[in-house]
Formats: sequence, structure tokens, C-alpha cells
Amino acid sequence: VFPGVRQAQWLTKTKLVEGLPPAVQGIVDNSALGLQELEERVKHVVSHARLWDTAEVAPRREKYCPVLFENLIHICRLMSGKYPSLSKRMLARNCKIAATWERESILLQVRGLSGILMNSVTPIPPVASKEEILATKEHVLETFYPIAPTIDLQEVNVYKELNDTGQCFRDGYPYPHPHTLFFLESANVRTDRFRPEQLRAKMLMFAFGNALAKAKALHGNDPKVLEQPIVVQSIGTDGQLFQFMVFQLNTTDLVSNDGVKNLVWIDSDQNLYERAQCVPEVKKGVVMKPAGISGFQPDTFKKFLALYLHGTV
Repeated sequence: VFPGVRQAQWLTKTKLVEGLPPAVQGIVDNSALGLQELEERVKHVVSHARLWDTAEVAPRREKYCPVLFENLIHICRLMSGKYPSLSKRMLARNCKIAATWERESILLQVRGLSGILMNSVTPIPPVASKEEILATKEHVLETFYPIAPTIDLQEVNVYKELNDTGQCFRDGYPYPHPHTLFFLESANVRTDRFRPEQLRAKMLMFAFGNALAKAKALHGNDPKVLEQPIVVQSIGTDGQLFQFMVFQLNTTDLVSNDGVKNLVWIDSDQNLYERAQCVPEVKKGVVMKPAGISGFQPDTFKKFLALYLHGTV
């Protein structure tokens, strides 16, 4: 089977851009925000999740991955003192999503639990300009002939074409806009976890699904290029390695390969730290590897926080 993200790009009519969009990278690089002041606090929460929050010699991933996530979110929330609008956010867990669309002559649907969803009072503004959106008309989507691009998708009988933004967005809900999806790949056994490439494909499909369901709720089912594109972000992690994604839905006209495409920016495989040594490694009475966290990468947390702040800062 060909790699997941390339398949997801075809299914969602999306052009890939490597790295973070300038709007997010600008937050990462902005020294005035004082992100570096949070570094010690982040090191502390990594140590807490990996070394201290357990009675076991080595905590299991299904334990430390959610603990680390909750603590990182807590640090992000501390910024609401500086930016009060950050308090107008809500984390919804086990949110169900269903979105249906037609691609060439195939009816497609993404549905299921879309991770942990952070909703906001206001939408994230578009990250690509009108010129950049129009330029996507020139982009040629990769085809996989003679392999069908739907080769490994589950085939089902669809009796009802669902487009449902889930319990999170009922009429009158005060946080009506999807902001960021979080996927925790915390299974302890490696074979039960999505590989990074599979995780990125899942992140893209669900960011697209949330954006498409929102677009149809706002504008109806008629396929069209959106006057106001919808941006949904996604962060995936196994408790050490992070994937960052910003998706912009520019069009709901998905049947043909022609015309305006959607856009996704992906920053792949960013380690928050290299290793967590729960007990020192000793050989012949000499400590070869001391206990603790090594290879801490502060920029990975800055990217996590930048996506959190995006749309506010």
C-alpha cells in the first residue's frame, strides 16, 4: 500500500506544504512572547510524566502519554493571563464526526471519534492568501494508477449521507468552531499504535472531516470554493514524538481534480526529548547513563504552544 498521507491528499483534494505556515512559525520565532521562559516548566512536566508519576520502574506509554498531554495543555492555559481570549476555549473528548463527499465517481465518508477536540469562540483566520489559494489550481494531484486510491478503505453500504459535527456543535453551543484536534497514540504495544506516517494520514482525514462538516453546516451541501476558508489544526503524539498539522479547507467542490485545491502544512517527527532513563545504567560500578531526561528539544514545545496560540496572538 502506498504511504498514507499521499493517499489522504488524493481523497481530500489537498496540496501538501512541508513545514509550518508562516502565521504559526512567526509565533514560534517571536521572542517577545516569552516562550523560552516556559522551558524549565516543560522539562519538569516531561520528568513528571516519564519518571515520577508512577510506582513502576518504567511507566507504560498508555499512562505517561495522556499525563504529558494534560500537563502540556495546562502550561498552554497559563498564557490566558496574557491573552484573555484563550479562556474562550473548550476541550471536548470523544467527539464524533461524520462527513460525506464525492470524489470522482466514489462516495466517501470519514466518521468516528476524532481524538480530543479543542473548540473556540472564534475561527482561526485563513493562513493562505487568496493568491496562494488561486495558485493551487495549477497543482496536479498525484494519481496511483493502476492502483485504486481507495485500495485499503473499508467499503460499506451508506444508507444516509451524514454530515455531522458531533455533539460539540449543537445550535447555541458557545464554542462553535473547531480549532485543534489532538491524537494520543498511547498504546503500550508498538504494533497497536499507528506508525507516524499512518498517524499523519489519520490527522489529515479528521482535520478535513471536521472542516468539511463545519463548512456544510455553515453553507449547505452545494459544492463551492469557500469565500472564507476553514482552518483546523491537528497535533499527534506518542508521548515523545510529535506531528504538527495545519489544514485549510478552501473548497467543498471535491469531485474533479481540477480547480482550487485544499492545503495542508505538515511538520513531521519532532521529538520533545531523546530519551527518558528511569533508572541509571551502571556497568562495573560506573554510571554509564544517569537517570533523567536527555536531549530535551524546546522548539517542539514551542510549536505545540504556537498551534494553541494561533488565532489569538
